[in-house]
Amino acid sequence: MAFLVLLGFQLLGEVIRSATHVPLPGPVIGMFLLTVALVWRGRDGEVPSSHRTPLSTAAHGLIRNMGLLFVPAGVGIMAEAPMLQREWAPILAGVVGSTILGIIATGTVMHHATRRAGNAAAPAEPESESRPPQAAGEDA
Repeated sequence: MAFLVLLGFQLLGEVIRSATHVPLPGPVIGMFLLTVALVWRGRDGEVPSSHRTPLSTAAHGLIRNMGLLFVPAGVGIMAEAPMLQREWAPILAGVVGSTILGIIATGTVMHHATRRAGNAAAPAEPESESRPPQAAGEDA
């Protein structure tokens, strides 16, 4: 049943992508919707970490076999070897560029999230008091 929930959200993502022509893969939209649904469901109360739901059991089974799930994608890439040889430069630029942008985006989000979490947990301090003292000879 839990695996059907995962497939259902993937199908919902595909339907939304087809209907709205959003340039995102349907499974990405579906997993985003599943995340929203799980967060919404968890608002009512905390679920103990030791509590295993059917959905978490199915998810852990998929995660345990994730390496095996990448085999068809790898075979598909190898089947396109002639195209990869022709178009290696743009592909490499896209992979490197998207990796750098992903690192920058993740760092920026984490920076703002930790600052926001720190501001919510502690009373605001003046900027001059929060900086460590500078060693003699350093410019301010």
